[in-house]
Amino acid sequence: MESNASVLKSMRICIALTLVFLLSFSSESRAQNVALKTNLAYDAVAAANLGLEFGLAPRWTMDISGNYMPWNFYNGLTRKHAFVQPEARYWFCDRFAGHFLGIHAHGGIFNMTGTGVLDKIPFLPSSVARLDEERHQGWFAGAGIAYGYAVILGKHWNLEFELGAGYAYTKYDVFECAECGSKLGQEDQHYIGLTKAAINLVYVF
Repeated sequence: MESNASVLKSMRICIALTLVFLLSFSSESRAQNVALKTNLAYDAVAAANLGLEFGLAPRWTMDISGNYMPWNFYNGLTRKHAFVQPEARYWFCDRFAGHFLGIHAHGGIFNMTGTGVLDKIPFLPSSVARLDEERHQGWFAGAGIAYGYAVILGKHWNLEFELGAGYAYTKYDVFECAECGSKLGQEDQHYIGLTKAAINLVYVF
């Protein structure tokens, strides 16, 4: 992936921000509450991910999640990507429990070829169907809204479900195939549809 250096730099920044937030809020965890989480849906497809959520007000929290996948899979399937997705959340009752609404932004980079199961997901851009014959490498940015529900499992553990939709602008270079071929051109797309899907295992401090 040509943008490995950019990916690693972005991940270092994400990790550094996570540590800063942890250090800033851990001393006030009883009053503020801080939560660490992992998205089990991403874990299932071997995508490294980490989320941090902290209290802003009695019914408001800020959630920041990051995702990184550097792998090549079978039969030329490539799903390399890195992205971050900050989200402001409003909880209907107590934060970290029950129903909430979220407003999120997202941005990242990707390098993809092969459709895999993507061609079975409705409403994805038409360019996805061409990934069996092309490689797309570029970036995306956008925003969306989401609804979620957090189930309390124990004193420190929650299980959180969330689904969101919104907009993303994508710009990418098109190549002939995954490992060979020259650049065919550059394209951009406007996407409206699913922008967030999470089953989070959460540890609340």
